[in-house]
Amino acid sequence: VIGALLEHIEFAGVHSGDAAMVLPPHTLSPGVINTIRQYTHAIARELKVIGLMNVQYAVKGEMVYVLEVNPRASRTVPFVSKAIGVPLAKLAAKVMAGKTLKQLGFTKELWPSYWAVKESVFPFGRFQGQDILLSPEMRSTGEVMGLDADLGIAYAKSQMAAGGPLPLSGCVFLSVSGANKDEIASLGKQFAGLGFELAATSGTAAALEAAGLKVRHVFKLTEGRPNAVDLLKNREVQLVINAPAGQAPRADEVKIRTTAVYTNTPIMTTLSGARAAADGIAALRKNGYAVKALQEYH
Repeated sequence: VIGALLEHIEFAGVHSGDAAMVLPPHTLSPGVINTIRQYTHAIARELKVIGLMNVQYAVKGEMVYVLEVNPRASRTVPFVSKAIGVPLAKLAAKVMAGKTLKQLGFTKELWPSYWAVKESVFPFGRFQGQDILLSPEMRSTGEVMGLDADLGIAYAKSQMAAGGPLPLSGCVFLSVSGANKDEIASLGKQFAGLGFELAATSGTAAALEAAGLKVRHVFKLTEGRPNAVDLLKNREVQLVINAPAGQAPRADEVKIRTTAVYTNTPIMTTLSGARAAADGIAALRKNGYAVKALQEYH
């Protein structure tokens, strides 16, 4: 029995312990989900796993690739257990001791009718000057959960719980690499449609203006002032979207990201995370949110 199928919000390349995750999957096609189920069952039988097993997949289009298989519980087991209301670790221990899943009454995969979002908590606020860019190296020290019938609100709740509540209005500063310039226009339109002011440095600003968007031009750190760091320190920016490319970050990008942490300004370092933030803001502004006890979801 598959305990849960979670989908990362960030793309492959971010450590699974740092990635935000959604249960159930929010963009995977039925065909991909069925392929993942088939692969998981086949791997478990072939390896003769008794108890828990964690499999990580990468998906491109409709192609499913196995990244790694671990014949053990993963760090997401507590999150999943709370999300679906089933003590997976307890059941697995009993299976390892000789019980069957049928005897334990857990023979079918549970598919929640609500959304559960796992978000990671990072210690960057305690280490000023440390770059926050996510990578294959795990850097988080905890995690939180957001639950709701609406995916956008579930994501927004997870950000609140992680200490970075999403702004409902104000200015968004955008700075992305050349590889992401094609995607930034649709994201800019999403935030502009929500009434946010857009601010960007020259390259990103040109991409946004080419899409017909109004943009406030901001100097790069080496060009003059006021620059992005000045705007952050003056509380003129309410959300930062900084999605660089490559493993060697530029000094000005690092300064912007660390200043965002210092000023407690929410920051997204992936476009997929930024899109989730825009969806969360839209959902909050439309419906607000309500709080329910965990037991009310099960």
